[in-house]
Amino acid sequence: MKKFLLFGMVLCFSTTMVFSTGNKDTGAATTDKYKIGISMPTQSLQRWNQDGDNMKKQLEAAGYAVDLQYAGDNDIPTQVNQIENMITGGCKALVIAAIDGSSLTEVLKEAKNKTIPVIAYDRLLMNSDAVNYYASFDNFKVGTLQGSYIEAKLGLKTAAGPFNIELVTGAPDDNNVNFFFGGAMSILKPYIDSGKLVVRSGQTAQAQAATPNWSTEESQRRFENIITSVGYGPEGVKLDAVLCSNDSTANGVTNALVGAGYTKDNFPILTGQDCDKPSVKNMNAGIQAMSVFKDTRTLASRVVSMINSLAKGTTPEVNDRNTYNNGTGIIPSYLCDPIVVEPQDIQKALIDSGYYTLADIR
Repeated sequence: MKKFLLFGMVLCFSTTMVFSTGNKDTGAATTDKYKIGISMPTQSLQRWNQDGDNMKKQLEAAGYAVDLQYAGDNDIPTQVNQIENMITGGCKALVIAAIDGSSLTEVLKEAKNKTIPVIAYDRLLMNSDAVNYYASFDNFKVGTLQGSYIEAKLGLKTAAGPFNIELVTGAPDDNNVNFFFGGAMSILKPYIDSGKLVVRSGQTAQAQAATPNWSTEESQRRFENIITSVGYGPEGVKLDAVLCSNDSTANGVTNALVGAGYTKDNFPILTGQDCDKPSVKNMNAGIQAMSVFKDTRTLASRVVSMINSLAKGTTPEVNDRNTYNNGTGIIPSYLCDPIVVEPQDIQKALIDSGYYTLADIR
């Protein structure tokens, strides 16, 4: 058994974990022998379909067999069962985007017992010492980009205010919410504390702003209640901005605001994340102000690189050794950079890059 000391954790790799590729030049695996399991949380959100598809294509191009599974509509028992099947089915490595980062502790013990490396994908797997690496975007930066965007568009550094804002974030069981919301509030909270920003609903805590399963419908219902209780409207109380941590929640807020009579001429500043097609269309229509773009092709490439390193018996490249503690220790991580996309950036960032075609977002 070989041991490597990585950033304060001892990770044990057996010969079945550091699997031989049979191709030292490319790191490609033999497809009938080296199978990679990919577990995605749901197909109900566009981004997870793209993530799974991008990884599958890139891994297969690198010579691996791929077992890609989606856990119904965020069904935890289904995800557990699928991962169990991947472990017993001979997968040499697991890439897991968890529904609930704390729900897979027991099944991951089985992976560790078989010395199968586990890469947490985008959502950190919590309370398990079976997690070897984490690949994601800089999720705190996602939040700071959103908060800074609102700060700049409202001119908070110099304007007198006050301005009215409401807060919408994601699933309470998604560890990334702590970074998205925390990053945004690192910018916005001083203005809330000073009174320059006012949350008239009073719902300022992360738990109050949460949206189960990042559901568009839940976001819409909650925001309709806020509109009614506060009296927001084109002819009512002015709403200057809404912080939404991602596009699915932003779409729910958009539906609620349109239903209350808002148009592109009086729409509040509305943030998002993922550049999902409906939100890109809304940006083109002048109602969603921005979305943070996380190119899933880049993240998929990083995961393939990690797997190739493991296959060759080398240590995968990471760029963060301090931030992500899953309850058992710091998980070596690679964080990709997100960028802000506004309507004027759509052509260059999304079309010219080949992420979408014009037909996709018309």
